[in-house]
Amino acid sequence: MERLFEEAEPPRGQTPVPESDQPLAVRMRPRTLEEFVGQEHLLGPGQSLRSALEEGRPHSMVLYGPPGTGKTTLARLLAVNSKAAFEEASAVNAGRQEVRDVLERAAHRRKAGGEGTIFFLDEIHRFNKPQQDALLPAVEEGLVALVGATTENPYFEVNSALLSRSRVYELHKLEDGQVLALLQRALGELGGAKVEDEALEFLAARSGGDARTALGALELACETAGEDGVTLRHAEDALQRKAVLYDKGGDKHYDAISAWIKATRGSDPDASLLYLAVMLEGGEDARFIARRMVILASEDVGNADPQALQVAVATAHAVEHVGLPEAALNLAQCAVYLSLAPKSNASYKAIGRAREWVREHGAPVPPPYLQSAAYPGAKALGRGVDYDYPHNHPDALSAQPLMPDEALGERFLELTEHGAEKRLKERWEEILRSRRNVGG
Repeated sequence: MERLFEEAEPPRGQTPVPESDQPLAVRMRPRTLEEFVGQEHLLGPGQSLRSALEEGRPHSMVLYGPPGTGKTTLARLLAVNSKAAFEEASAVNAGRQEVRDVLERAAHRRKAGGEGTIFFLDEIHRFNKPQQDALLPAVEEGLVALVGATTENPYFEVNSALLSRSRVYELHKLEDGQVLALLQRALGELGGAKVEDEALEFLAARSGGDARTALGALELACETAGEDGVTLRHAEDALQRKAVLYDKGGDKHYDAISAWIKATRGSDPDASLLYLAVMLEGGEDARFIARRMVILASEDVGNADPQALQVAVATAHAVEHVGLPEAALNLAQCAVYLSLAPKSNASYKAIGRAREWVREHGAPVPPPYLQSAAYPGAKALGRGVDYDYPHNHPDALSAQPLMPDEALGERFLELTEHGAEKRLKERWEEILRSRRNVGG
């Protein structure tokens, strides 16, 4: 791909600090689209954002995503190749007058030479409604191409009128491997500093997908370590987090989930939360944890509290739609619920017994009156004939056997008296008595 920057360097900031004295994260800001890491879902071939960057056709947009994912960089890449003036402000300290000044300069440029203006407004969600409304005419008429950046959901924080005139692009947090690639590339900017692989991997895994945080910690670790080189201890100190010894594909992975299952099954919410925290801090896939919660809800809680399965399934949906780090709250809520729920493995044991019987005896043939009569000629074969419809009886109970002949008398389900399952057990016993009475 051709360089987005011709002769000019991209804007690096709004202060007169020499580039050599700027933070590593600023010095490492990509100068070309080829140097940009991540966001392939927005920058793949044929995507509208990529086309805008390559062809210099800016349009108003809101870049929404976690910190350190490239929102500011994308805005500046867009500005340089578009042959438009670039105005930058932060909604944290800019007011309505600053916005008016930007729009006046944009109008002057347009009138004097037809030059367009890209207005990059960081933290756009910090603007209140009147401040956002002040931008509407300029955006609607094309006086400026507004590029807003926010870490908050714009559909909640940005006026709908402004959103309707913009495209919303959601940026994802960087993957560990992408952050690691950035850190390895940064070593050259740091003069080939000596950094242990373990320290780099730790910074990549524990920076939360935030490239700026990872680069800042690497720079601080290098300054602290000096010529001796950066070790894991230096990286921990720089990031102010401890390394969690956790191998997502090895023993630690299986030990942690095993401990979580057993602590939750044992009704200890504190232990359940502790092992959940170990997995989260170790970078475990939240979807894997959610799947285990759904399984445990049926395996260990079962009908002692049928609501547990609903809670677990809702948690799995929340993990898919929310993602980490926020989904940790959903996982924690579910872990506490499952821990404190009454426990029963009756359903788990019952299906095990039933499957064992089938493996030993083979698949039984249902009695003819239970077989399907939903096709032509079925009744001529005796299918469904003489079926005793339960709703024809006062209690919707028939004495007609429902087990195949070879399994008559088998009992797979043994309900407990825990929680709601106690009521199910009473109901089951009532049904059995009623069937015996109906059968006379």
